Amino acid sequence: MILLYIDPGTGSMLFAVLIGIAGAVLYSIRMMWIKLRFKISGGKVEMTGEKLPFVFFSDDKRYWNVFDPICREMDRRGQDVVYMTASVDDPALQNTYKHVKAEFIGKGNRAFAKLNFLNAVIVLSTTPGLDVYQWKRSKDVQYYVHIAHSAGEITLYRMFGIDYYDAILLSGEYQARDVRNLERIRNLPEKELVMVGIPYMDEMAARLEKSRTEFNAEHPRTVLLAPSWGSNAIFSIYGGRILDVLIKTGYHIIVRPHPQSFDSEKELIEKMMRDYPESEQLEWNRDVDNFEVLRRSDILISDFSGVIYDFCLVYDKPVIYTSPKFDVAQYDAWWLETPLWKTSALPRLGCQLTEKNMKHLQDIIDSCLTDPRYAEGRRTVKEETWIFAGEGAKRTADYLLNKYEELVSAGNS
Repeated sequence: MILLYIDPGTGSMLFAVLIGIAGAVLYSIRMMWIKLRFKISGGKVEMTGEKLPFVFFSDDKRYWNVFDPICREMDRRGQDVVYMTASVDDPALQNTYKHVKAEFIGKGNRAFAKLNFLNAVIVLSTTPGLDVYQWKRSKDVQYYVHIAHSAGEITLYRMFGIDYYDAILLSGEYQARDVRNLERIRNLPEKELVMVGIPYMDEMAARLEKSRTEFNAEHPRTVLLAPSWGSNAIFSIYGGRILDVLIKTGYHIIVRPHPQSFDSEKELIEKMMRDYPESEQLEWNRDVDNFEVLRRSDILISDFSGVIYDFCLVYDKPVIYTSPKFDVAQYDAWWLETPLWKTSALPRLGCQLTEKNMKHLQDIIDSCLTDPRYAEGRRTVKEETWIFAGEGAKRTADYLLNKYEELVSAGNS
């Protein structure tokens, strides 16, 4: 018996080809039906209600915090939204909004297959790679809008991550500059770039204000270690040495690996958890909602994770960041001549941790917590990357509703 093996790359390509063929056939049938109805009705065809006005798509449950404030604002205005998720345990599935219907559409290729045949006016998503891999633009979707799931660079997606969206919702002028430079270099048509702010950070800030009394309560000095994942991340480079040094400080330590670590580098994380089990001084955190763990911590140690901006700009606390050799070769940023914005932002937010100064980590922690220049740095960084603070959900909803009216009006003219 001959066994056939198809590698993942080839499998993805074949899947894309099949989806493309099926989409073309379905589109042709649908167009024939529309033409037939047009002739029968004497040239008068009314909307059948099949086209959804708004679809929000999330590939992971951890992005519900991005969509939740926008869903709430759309619901407040009485606007129907279909929320599609690729996570069977997405908190969105338990939402109580009258006008937001959430549905699990399967994982991986199953989810993309549904999206590839979607019939909607506007799709809003945090997922990069539209029309690059399995997720293809549906012929029956009029407009694709991307919203980032963190502050900072919009060019740190894998190559071509945002090229085929129609619009990008942004929170800083440097992001718009980078998108325009990519379009120029790749000879792409200009996308619609809209400054709306960061709805989920607005939500965190409002939530934090409500818990201000508890937030200021007495507690042991607490250090949050929140590494990202991959070969450039803290655990891949420093291993357990950083935990050895942290434990010697006597401070309370919370370790919160990136959720992707538990899938993509499972053996590494399991080994770290065995070598450094939980104790009164050290805890491992896997909460879906990171609000409480950020609130309890006095200082953050991280690498290139977007949680740095949440911690510094919302909670107004300092960070210690590592600066491993970050290879941008696989990211959109590789195409740009301008340096990454974070190279100027991070030194204003806190202190860099290196092999040489790691033995003085306790002194670095104490210094970051008392040095006034970092408080000033947080203020200037916030001005650059969190425009319209407190208005993100409102401005996003305003844009989506106005764009919807524009698209529908154009279609009826």
